[in-house]
Amino acid sequence: MKRRILLVDDELAILLTLKAILEMHHFEVETASSAKEGANKLTKATYDMVITDMRMETETAGYEVIRAAKSQPYEPAVAILTAYPSLGNDWKSKGAHSLLVKPVNTDELLRQLEHLLSTHQSKAKHAAIPTAAKAAKAEKKTI
Repeated sequence: MKRRILLVDDELAILLTLKAILEMHHFEVETASSAKEGANKLTKATYDMVITDMRMETETAGYEVIRAAKSQPYEPAVAILTAYPSLGNDWKSKGAHSLLVKPVNTDELLRQLEHLLSTHQSKAKHAAIPTAAKAAKAEKKTI
């Protein structure tokens, strides 16, 4: 099954180029050209990962996409793709898992995305285990 990515960027050339690269490497990619469109798409479908540009309608529009992604029950991995890496650590406190700096070599981009997806999925599995254990324990108590 292909992993689904939502790619959000206001630059058409970047959207089309990254979409083609990711699809060649067996990802299913949907695109959005604004933070508002990206946030809307997050509520209409599920994604394994969201990659968003930071500077779109505003200098911090990417944070709108991150907030929308973090509010989804399916909890996608979130990466910021930016040509302006001077965000400090603010991006971490806003909920992004990774910062990708443009321009980025294709092999390096794919390596970073694979690492982020595997790390995020591993954390999600570990977080689900205590929840499942609590549910099983609660079920035993009611019997």
